[in-house]
Amino acid sequence: MDIFKDVMASYGVTPLPYKTVEAMAYVPFQPSGTQIYQVTQGFEAGTMFPSLSKPWYGDKCRGGKQ
Repeated sequence: MDIFKDVMASYGVTPLPYKTVEAMAYVPFQPSGTQIYQVTQGFEAGTMFPSLSKPWYGDKCRGGKQ
């Protein structure tokens, strides 16, 4: 048995909660000193952290072909 299974068995924990909910996301903490957007730019991007800004390009993903 590996260490992960030993710990789970010893403490009675599992990798996921007994009851899970759809669309629960994990978002890591941002380290201190991380660059942030100005308020208006962060509002437009949907995040204050440039490292979390993942814009949706839609048709550009297919090379712009219709």
